Amino acid sequence: MEEKNIESIMGLIMYGGNAKSDAMEAIAAAKEGNFELADQKLKDASASLVEAHHSQTGLLTQEAQGDHMTVTLLTVHAQDHLMTSIAFTDLAKELVDVYRKIDEK
Repeated sequence: MEEKNIESIMGLIMYGGNAKSDAMEAIAAAKEGNFELADQKLKDASASLVEAHHSQTGLLTQEAQGDHMTVTLLTVHAQDHLMTSIAFTDLAKELVDVYRKIDEK
């Protein structure tokens, strides 16, 4: 596998992991009533997802240009990791909103 592909794949894993971690921290902060921190952690998670998407876009562009890549278990894992992180971040946003509404009552 080419080095540029490995870097992109590792970017998916790393930034996806960062996003999921920040989203989890956002939920914990909201649970404690610290909505300023929760909002910051959600912003951090979103920023990490943007970076992950940049890595993904590079791989997709390469494929679209006819430079096909061998799909390995690492590639599949990276994509799965990213998709899980996106779903988890979306759920974290909803949970922070729920905690905010509970706190307002």
